[in-house]
Amino acid sequence: MTQNVDTATFAGGCFWCMVKPFDTLPGIKEVVSGYIGGTVENPSYEQVKTGTTGHMEAIQVTFDPELFPYEKLLELYWTQVDPTDDEGQFFDRGSNYRTAIFYHDETQKNLAEKSKTELAASGRFTKPIVTRILPAAPFYPAEEEHQKFYKKHPDRYAEERVESGRDAFITEKWGKH
Repeated sequence: MTQNVDTATFAGGCFWCMVKPFDTLPGIKEVVSGYIGGTVENPSYEQVKTGTTGHMEAIQVTFDPELFPYEKLLELYWTQVDPTDDEGQFFDRGSNYRTAIFYHDETQKNLAEKSKTELAASGRFTKPIVTRILPAAPFYPAEEEHQKFYKKHPDRYAEERVESGRDAFITEKWGKH
């Protein structure tokens, strides 16, 4: 029996904070931290951090759409970010920390646009939703030290989420984190 798998790619600020919410859900096969959308091949963390490569920190999710449909991934994604901030996410500032949904086919594009429109119409946010919806570009996995950061450095991960303001924002807007 072959397994049905698909790929989704999301930029949501610091990739350390984006992995865990997706990582342990049924149907999620793998979550990889990396870089997407820039002009440099195989960029390093140090290069991307400068904001000069055009890349965003992102996660690439390999999933079974029968167990965890793309629409559910989108719902989860929106609850992890401030989609109204075009200058970064929380205390991480710069173009490399912007939000974006990178679609891998027309179905993903249409579903992402629909979910963005629904979020904008929901009244949950008073400012415009600025998260970009872009065609998938080459994705470069980040260095090993950045993979599954929440497991390797649980205390630092927890501090990052609190100090950045991400958890407080998620609690305020969604009632959870």
